[in-house]
Amino acid sequence: MQITLKQALEEAASTLGAQPDGSPQLEAAVLLCHLLGKPRSHLYAWPEKMLDSAQYQAYQALLQRRRRGEPIAYITGRREFWSLELEVTPDTLIPRPDTELLVELALTHMPQKSHCCIADLGTGSGAIALAIASERPDCEIHATDRSSAALAVARKNGEKLGFNNVHFHLGSWLEALPDHDRFRLILSNPPYIPNDDPHLAQGDLSSEPREALAAGPDGLNDIREIVSAARGYLQPGGWLLLEHGFDQAAAVRVLLREAGLTEVQSHRDLAGHERITEGRLPQ
Repeated sequence: MQITLKQALEEAASTLGAQPDGSPQLEAAVLLCHLLGKPRSHLYAWPEKMLDSAQYQAYQALLQRRRRGEPIAYITGRREFWSLELEVTPDTLIPRPDTELLVELALTHMPQKSHCCIADLGTGSGAIALAIASERPDCEIHATDRSSAALAVARKNGEKLGFNNVHFHLGSWLEALPDHDRFRLILSNPPYIPNDDPHLAQGDLSSEPREALAAGPDGLNDIREIVSAARGYLQPGGWLLLEHGFDQAAAVRVLLREAGLTEVQSHRDLAGHERITEGRLPQ
């Protein structure tokens, strides 16, 4: 069977139309570009180009994986974050645009032309650590993860991007950090979804590693652990920045204040939800 690129896209968008929370036209284009190894501009510049029978069958196989609920990022093995193309696998969370706010805030706390040390806890694919490394090659970033499979993906991404100022450590949260001077910044996008939250069984979340998503009855178990230990790793005047759920900001602010951090405040994402909370160790 032969079919034009335009016809293939229209057919695929119809096939994917029932996907919850999806964008059928965009997903159809992303999967076809992945199959062909071409940019999206190719699809629209050459709509009458033909797919041969083997390509068509391969495309149908990709579409069926998506229809079964497999995330696009896992099908293609790639996700863009902070303009960096990262490899992702089912061993890692899929980096999301909301997390770029954590990177933006971190950069505001890093003095220009001054070397500083940063810790990224639960690095997953390495997205946060590598984004900061791309902006501040003069700084040193230590990234930890308790999953050896996730850490292997992060390390591979760092090598592919050529960043030599990121160091990867296997272990749980702050315990995995090496003996080192205290850190100017500690960042984390930890698990923060309650164990019984029905969203864990919906959409892309159902395919992502549960241990990187859920954290106890209220979703705050890992955040509590990080906050309670952070004072011992921050330098005076250093900052702790945490991503959390849209309804957890007030609780996280209480935890930071109880830990003795000051200048505690939460920041809103583009949807207007308080998603990042930060606090500072007094000088």
